[in-house]
Amino acid sequence: MCSYVTEKASVTGSGKGPNGWFGLTHVMAYFDHPYHSPHEHTLNVDFLNESAGPSARVAVELTAESARELVRCIQAALADAGPAAG
Repeated sequence: MCSYVTEKASVTGSGKGPNGWFGLTHVMAYFDHPYHSPHEHTLNVDFLNESAGPSARVAVELTAESARELVRCIQAALADAGPAAG
């Protein structure tokens, strides 16, 4: 089911697009119909630099199960990093 709710946050980091690496300013996540994935619904995550235009975007479409596994991996990696991860 599509919620049409988009979560958006400011981020600091880098992404690699068709023109190489670029700085990231925002991430958006929403559960909706994918553009490319064969699944009916996916968690769509867009990493972008809003001031750099459409080519400064990295898009990911994950099944709900895969998205939850990614969250688990991120939390584990940050926990494993200890004080270095703040």
